[in-house]
Amino acid sequence: MIDIKCVAKKVVSDEAEAVRNLLNYIDEDFEKVVKLIYESKGRVIITGIGKSAIIAQKIVATLNSTGTPAVFLHAADAIHGDMGMVQHEDVVIFVSKSGNTPEIKVLLPLIRNIGNNSIVAMVSNTDSFLAQNAEYVIKAKVDREACPNNLAPTNSTTAQLVMGDALAMCLIECRNFSSRDFARYHPGGSLGKRLYTRVSDVFDKENRPKVGLEDNIRKVILEMSGGCLGAVAVVDQEEKLIGIVTDGDLRRMLEKYKDVDGLKAADIMSASPKTIPEEELAYNAFRLMEKNSITQLVVTDGQRIYKGIVHLHDILKEGVV
Repeated sequence: MIDIKCVAKKVVSDEAEAVRNLLNYIDEDFEKVVKLIYESKGRVIITGIGKSAIIAQKIVATLNSTGTPAVFLHAADAIHGDMGMVQHEDVVIFVSKSGNTPEIKVLLPLIRNIGNNSIVAMVSNTDSFLAQNAEYVIKAKVDREACPNNLAPTNSTTAQLVMGDALAMCLIECRNFSSRDFARYHPGGSLGKRLYTRVSDVFDKENRPKVGLEDNIRKVILEMSGGCLGAVAVVDQEEKLIGIVTDGDLRRMLEKYKDVDGLKAADIMSASPKTIPEEELAYNAFRLMEKNSITQLVVTDGQRIYKGIVHLHDILKEGVV
């Protein structure tokens, strides 16, 4: 029986070494390709065959999600009609370990004949047909595969993936691509909601439990229970926030006073409630709740005017976290 852990560790070690070696191949051509794509009026077309095609699809996905328009073109399908997706001034990146596959040899000159396209090779074999006929070469060089037979693409596809990530991250820096930009391309799922959803999108604007300073405990309790938020805001006549009464404040009141009938909101409220502007990100509201071990925040217009209360459940229900 083989030592499974030993084999797995060797694969990880081999691939890590292959990635470390890529530092030697971040050269002038790599820099030129980044500038070429950044300044291009066209799109990035990425093509490949076999496992390299799968890596090409991942690089396309990363570029699209970070502000660089990209399209995947399968090298085999290209010569059977799909080459029509290539437009003038597109940057075409061929991903291939050997650089000598038949589909690549057929496709490259056809792409060159379309128009003013730039051809980039991402290749391990720099003596290959692909490397020799491309304008720019991104060297995803590996000495061998992690496969014991040196056959299954392992180190080579990892190297391609890492060079694609490096390309995309350089373009992010060139474009000053921010988290807000990222959110525009990821509106769905918790990631997009985290970067895009605001407090104003999640709290119930119609449910605004509130009392005045002079309101008695009975009204405080009825207003709090009616709102089902575990708290009630204390406001003045202009709706300016003065304080908050939470269910915790009510418990402390019962522990402190034997007779509560004569108490008013002013007697038990917290005068420094945690607040958040309605235009703040909902994820930041969640983090503020988490930091202070509370389940609600008073929502304001940013100038202490009371707008409502956002509860932890509002944020969780929206899928922000």
